[in-house]
Amino acid sequence: MEERLSAGLRHGISGIAERVVIGLNWTYVEGSVGAGLAHTPARGTEGCRSLPEPGSYRGSALADLAGLIESDNIFERVLGYAAINAHHNRYDLDGADANGLDMIEARGERTVVIGRFPELDEKLPGAAVIEREPGPGDYPPEAAADLVPAAEFLAITASTLSNGSLGGLLALAPATAFTVLVGPSAPLSPALFALGVNALSGLVPVDLDGTAQRVAEGGAVSALKPLGRYVTLTSD
Repeated sequence: MEERLSAGLRHGISGIAERVVIGLNWTYVEGSVGAGLAHTPARGTEGCRSLPEPGSYRGSALADLAGLIESDNIFERVLGYAAINAHHNRYDLDGADANGLDMIEARGERTVVIGRFPELDEKLPGAAVIEREPGPGDYPPEAAADLVPAAEFLAITASTLSNGSLGGLLALAPATAFTVLVGPSAPLSPALFALGVNALSGLVPVDLDGTAQRVAEGGAVSALKPLGRYVTLTSD
């Protein structure tokens, strides 16, 4: 699954990275037709170390940067996913402005959510929430093996791409589950539909200078939302 996922996202990538910013919370790559975001890994994450070629990433082919998702350096892997998004999350992309989480129905623990989204308990009461660092009521990642195969609705945070867990989660998901990949770093690529994703909900930056500045200054999601537009694509 991981090989199919990587090949699908990297297929046909073109263009040049016109701006690259690696901030405290987000990594940002801007191309000529789109711009992409990916979660910057927290210091202390396994594999965290300095980027090996600072000063060389801007001006590189997006396809070359996308190849960094195979890097042993997690900062480079994240940079690779941001470059992938700079190709797929195009400025002119049409799609619904719906929140992907609003497409998920509350079915108790038959609704499985990977990642604790804001106000999740109000939106999807009783859902089974899987977190890498579980809080009260959350399940640890190991619980996915039991919970995901029984899911009727499955919401997955797009940060599972850069942490390497998305392929495994999609492999566990039943074909009957309605699966949404959601978050600012979701690649709006139809290639994911062939892997069992039913809807993609991501962010397309609009104010590019503002987005780059807020990323550089350590902005969180709330700081980036007003500078972009959410786009949701569905497989049908």
